[in-house]
Amino acid sequence: MGRKPYSTDLRSRVVAEVAAGSSRREAARIYRISPSSAIRWAGLQEETGSVEPRPRGGKSLELVSKEPDLTLQELEERIFHGLKLSTTERSIRRFFARHAISFKKKESTRRRTGSARRR
Repeated sequence: MGRKPYSTDLRSRVVAEVAAGSSRREAARIYRISPSSAIRWAGLQEETGSVEPRPRGGKSLELVSKEPDLTLQELEERIFHGLKLSTTERSIRRFFARHAISFKKKESTRRRTGSARRR
């Protein structure tokens, strides 16, 4: 299960500490967070002007909501060609499991799994 993002208040205080002259690692030590978090948040502030957490899993979820009958393999292809991200079917499966997302294919789009009848 993924962890919740840190609060915007904490993120703002860490970035304000950096703006006041502390190094990113020093700000991390003061607020008892990882140095990588302080580095990311300060970079996010510089890049976007905000410390708000970025949406999680938005692009792949958007694909599923637009085309709910995509198979994992089709989703992998769409992510690779459309979003220019390299991924695998297995990592997509883990993403959905981690975020407790499940969906069923429509009956009309499923392939028959049994053997064909002979006439």
